[in-house]
Amino acid sequence: MYKLIAFDAYGTLFDVYSMGELAEKLFPGHGQALSLMWRDRQIEYTRLVTMSDPNPEGSKYYLPFWELTIRSLRYVCKRMGLNLSGENEKQLMDQYAKLSSFEDSLNVLREIKNRGISTAILSNGSREMLATVVESNGLKSYLDQVVTIEDVRLFKTAPQAYELLLKAFPVKKDEVLFVSSNAWDALAAKWYGYDVFWVNRLGHPFEEIGEQPNYEGNSLSKVLDVI
Repeated sequence: MYKLIAFDAYGTLFDVYSMGELAEKLFPGHGQALSLMWRDRQIEYTRLVTMSDPNPEGSKYYLPFWELTIRSLRYVCKRMGLNLSGENEKQLMDQYAKLSSFEDSLNVLREIKNRGISTAILSNGSREMLATVVESNGLKSYLDQVVTIEDVRLFKTAPQAYELLLKAFPVKKDEVLFVSSNAWDALAAKWYGYDVFWVNRLGHPFEEIGEQPNYEGNSLSKVLDVI
């Protein structure tokens, strides 16, 4: 049914909220709040950059995702009144570079490849940071391509970001299944014209606008049930 299964990276294949453990160690009593606010600010910055100059040639405000991640961390620490030393910043960013994948990520990618279906990542992440996190989790051999929005300098949810998959693979929209744990990402991919699988690990409600996802499951492994 599908010729390409494309995955969001951060939050879908890789556990961004695992950063809370290190954050708690560095800032006792504040780790969970810091990791949540950090993620929210990171995504907010991507939207601000893209929406403020949605130029098809790329936003003039574009900064690599790695840089936005650092600046988001600095902002949140200031907002929370936490003293972010240079050493603490380095520890957190070093860990972010090598986030752990979810337990089922490798098995799901391997099984999809065994079924003869192409696999890809489509991410806001910069090329270098994606290469590092893919390599550190042993996923490289099970991914045909790692596609980054660096090529258009517009972050998801810009349509140009989702279009990158059609440029990278000889497929049509209806031959792509896009997988994301972020409801906003799943919704935007659905609006673009892809079938989507929403990985709803926490049992959250879907967005109150737009179309419902084609599929929903509480783990990445559930993707295998629909292909």
